[in-house]
Amino acid sequence: MSATDERVLRVENLVRHFPVKGRLPFTSGGVVKAVDGVSFDLRRGETLGVVGESGCGKSTLARMLVGLERPTSGEVRFGDAVVHAARGRDLRALRRRIQIVLQDPYTSLNPRRTVREILLQPFEIHPDALDRKRRLDRIRELLDLVGLDPSVHLDRYPHQFSGGQRQRIGIARALALQPDVIVCDEPVSALDVSVQAQVVNLLERLQRELGVAYVFIAHDLSVVRHISDRVAVMYLGKLVESGPEATLYDAPAHPYTKALLSAVPVPEPVGRGDRRRILLAGDPPSPVNPPSGCRFRTRCWQATETCATTEPPLAGDERAVACHYPLAA
Repeated sequence: MSATDERVLRVENLVRHFPVKGRLPFTSGGVVKAVDGVSFDLRRGETLGVVGESGCGKSTLARMLVGLERPTSGEVRFGDAVVHAARGRDLRALRRRIQIVLQDPYTSLNPRRTVREILLQPFEIHPDALDRKRRLDRIRELLDLVGLDPSVHLDRYPHQFSGGQRQRIGIARALALQPDVIVCDEPVSALDVSVQAQVVNLLERLQRELGVAYVFIAHDLSVVRHISDRVAVMYLGKLVESGPEATLYDAPAHPYTKALLSAVPVPEPVGRGDRRRILLAGDPPSPVNPPSGCRFRTRCWQATETCATTEPPLAGDERAVACHYPLAA
């Protein structure tokens, strides 16, 4: 995780709203505000962790970053190019530079194709990426890189692998075209804990060797802390806090971040009694009709009238928080 100051990805006020059909034909039931004004930068060689509850918009954000989903407004910039505005050759060239590793390592692999065919597919789509004679050598290198044996695994089908091995194949496919950015959309959530550690350690090793940058999306805050340089916390489609990993985990400034961290299990018996678990009242509001002002105010223990009338901006540079009454360190 040796990040540089070079910015490879910039997200500016990204919004994605999904229309909801009304109960009667040809009527509207409003819009789901899945992502609503998200902005951040990603530097070369760094890992940005994105955490939040289910339904907060993390996966929708991931799909927009790689151009699989078009934003309602806002921009995703890779260098000087706007990802969702690219077409044809320009879009194909961008997709070589930004890849994705999906959550389920089984459904993301074609069950009718062998590993050889799966790893050759990126070169079939981008034939100018590598000479045809060198492609087989390249996929052998990729399997070696992710800890699989080409002589054993090259001609097997996805169902013949464990979950961790399938995810390694997904990572190898993402690396095939030597991208600058890989979006990891909950890549370890479907795996056993021991296998999670293997995959996370693999991602870290590949980052050191190749200098790739990650947007790492996950529910497990412990995993995110282990792999991330910076962390962004999402709630109901918005970023509520972002900052360096150590600062955010050791001294959370947003009440929601503090509540999330209070739910992380403590492995050491000594010290468990010193931490107070924060139980939030109620369920997250509907993204179709989010609360006015601060979206977290309906569950926040320090909300006031100001929180209901005025939406707090995400204020700050390296450490940013969207709260009228940020918590003291």
